[in-house]
Amino acid sequence: MLDARLHALFQDYADGHRHPINRLTHKIAIPLIVFHIVAMLDWVRLVEIPGAGGYMLSVGHLGAVAAVGWYLSMNVRLGLLMGLAFAVCFPIAAVTPVWAVVAIAVGAWGVQLAGHSVWEKNRPAFLKNLTHALVGPVFFMALLTGDWPPRAVEVRG
Repeated sequence: MLDARLHALFQDYADGHRHPINRLTHKIAIPLIVFHIVAMLDWVRLVEIPGAGGYMLSVGHLGAVAAVGWYLSMNVRLGLLMGLAFAVCFPIAAVTPVWAVVAIAVGAWGVQLAGHSVWEKNRPAFLKNLTHALVGPVFFMALLTGDWPPRAVEVRG
C-alpha cells in the first residue's frame, strides 16, 4: 500500500509518461542514469572511514543515504529495494572505467531525452518538478514490483 504522498507523486509522474515507448526508454535509461550518478558521485571522496581498511566515504554514499531515507519515509519496502539497488551500484562502479561511466551517462541521457522528445512530446518531469529526479527511479521500481499502478483504492493518508 502506498502512502498518499507517494501515490500523488507517482500519479503526477505517470501523467507525463503515458507513451509505451517512452516508458520503455525509461526502463532502460533510468537504471543506467542512477548507476552513472552514483558512480560519478563516488569519485568525490570525502574521508577515510577509520578501521575500514582504507575505504573512503564519498558524496555518492551521502546521496544514496539521503535518497533512500526519503524513499523509506514513504514506503519501507520500496525504500529497501532502492537501497539495495544503490548498494549494488557501488561495487560495479568501482570496477567500471571512467570512460565507460561517461559513455553510459551520455547514452542513457540520450535515450531518456529521445523518449520525451520523440514519443512523449513533452519535457522530462524533473524539469517541471526537481523532485521527479528522485521519483523516476522509485516509480519504475514500483512498476517492476507491481506496486504501481494501484489496484482498487489502496492509498492510505
